[in-house]
Amino acid sequence: MADAAEIADLSFEAALAELEGIVKRLETGQGALAEAIGAYERGDALRRHCERLLAEAEAKVLAITLGPDGQAAGTRPME
Repeated sequence: MADAAEIADLSFEAALAELEGIVKRLETGQGALAEAIGAYERGDALRRHCERLLAEAEAKVLAITLGPDGQAAGTRPME
């Protein structure tokens, strides 16, 4: 099973790059079954990590609100 603590320390870019490499290796269909299962499990953990990081980033995105004069008046969370 993938080491959750080690994966949690990866940046989005590093996790995505590793996930892409795993997908390419699995698509070739080469290697032992046990190796493929381990790669799939790690890939799934990386996918979940990337999804969590994207959700966190999305929650931080702010929309600029305009005042009556059309000028920026502040920000609010995106919907």
